[in-house]
Amino acid sequence: MPESLIFELSTPGRRSYSLPKCDVPEKRLDELIPKEFLRETEPNLPEVSELDVVRHFTGLSQLNHGVDTNFYPLGSCTMKYNPKVNEEIASLDGFSRLHPYQPEELTQGMLQLMYELERWLSEICGMAGFSLQPAAGAHGELLGLMLIHAYHESQGQKKKRVLVPDSAHGTNPASAARCGYRVEQVKSNEDGEVDIDSLKSAISDDVAALMLTNPNTLGLFETQVIQMAEIVHEAGGLLYYDGANANAILNICRPGDMGFDVVHLNLHKTFSSPHGGGGPGAGPVGVCEKLLPFLPVPTIVKNSAKSGQGGDIYRLNYDLPKSVGKIRAFYGNVGVLVKAYAYIRTHGADGLYHISENAIINANYMMTKLKKYYNLPYDRTCMHEFVLSADKQKKQNDVRALDIAKRLLDYGYHAPTVYFPLIVPEALMIEPTETESKETLDGFIEKMIEIAQEAESNPDAVKQSPKSTPVSRLDEVTAARKPNLKYKKNSTAP
Repeated sequence: MPESLIFELSTPGRRSYSLPKCDVPEKRLDELIPKEFLRETEPNLPEVSELDVVRHFTGLSQLNHGVDTNFYPLGSCTMKYNPKVNEEIASLDGFSRLHPYQPEELTQGMLQLMYELERWLSEICGMAGFSLQPAAGAHGELLGLMLIHAYHESQGQKKKRVLVPDSAHGTNPASAARCGYRVEQVKSNEDGEVDIDSLKSAISDDVAALMLTNPNTLGLFETQVIQMAEIVHEAGGLLYYDGANANAILNICRPGDMGFDVVHLNLHKTFSSPHGGGGPGAGPVGVCEKLLPFLPVPTIVKNSAKSGQGGDIYRLNYDLPKSVGKIRAFYGNVGVLVKAYAYIRTHGADGLYHISENAIINANYMMTKLKKYYNLPYDRTCMHEFVLSADKQKKQNDVRALDIAKRLLDYGYHAPTVYFPLIVPEALMIEPTETESKETLDGFIEKMIEIAQEAESNPDAVKQSPKSTPVSRLDEVTAARKPNLKYKKNSTAP
């Protein structure tokens, strides 16, 4: 790994390139570029050899943690494994070199791919149709609420409130508020599910929707979801499915069959394109039959070929009078759509089922091994993830969830999500995915047990970690507000 800045490696006269002699008449820059655009002094660039450049930036890349280097317990939320073949497919010239303004007759392959992807997602989720436009999960949430609003408005109904469980993702209330709704919280019961009595007391005819994640953020399946759907529908509301945890239900059960009216999926989580590091994403939204007229324009339609008249023709349809309008430039992040298409086609129905099955097995295996050393607030079979609590370690020796997460860095593991969901004190959310081997899971389990034991025998060592990383313990607030980007090995500066 790099020990110095690239400027500190600079030696006058060194070069990392060589150019052939110019074989055309030479001209000075001021003959080609107006003087006001030229520098008056030479740029202060490092002078290094090619090997210095390669080694330096290779070292920098090793400072990052990714699923290609070690276990990433954030799972499908951020860093599910992305098969490299999908990257190859998305980079094919026929996809990557398309221009968004090319006419329909020159983009039939891409339109067919997106049309078929919409149909497959509809089948997987039990929905009547999908829009692929949203560029992220939160963007999909916003669209879903816009569709709900448009539907209620078309019925002459003025709905004011959206209900959100206390275990919900933070984007749920944010999206609802952004859409003009008043957000009200529904409490969880002792089993970690939505409390039915709390839902009943909150429901009325001014409720536009209940937003629900199933399985929820505790990794627990909402076993009363059918009853919840009936309660919301009887009051004239709609049921919204947050698809962040869809990796747990692929081809096992469908949101549409549970009673959901609107679904958003994170293709960049569940279907191959992890968004760790910032993107890009895709958050398609599916709807039941009565919401189809409100989908964003354009929709993709297929004109089936008649016998002897060639193949099917795909086109963009802007003729939707009730549409909420266009919500994304062009047609979304098509590179992510291509990878999701390849992922689904590779695995097929049986493969998708086994993805979720293995994710559930992995999570329950880890949960069973670790619950002896950490508190398990909801001791029941989980789905693809589970939430431990470090409140025992905090009470005994003031070792917090954050300390445990930092200590994991010393062992080469990325930290899990901490302090979420908010209803669990000192929460540690752990999500293995279907691709991780038993040996990998056992290695992580072993280190989690070691940390739990160390929290008792030598708590200061845990609270002062990490020690082996290039940058040691930071003040998180100062680091965020006053970042110091100059690299110094084992620096404690923010």
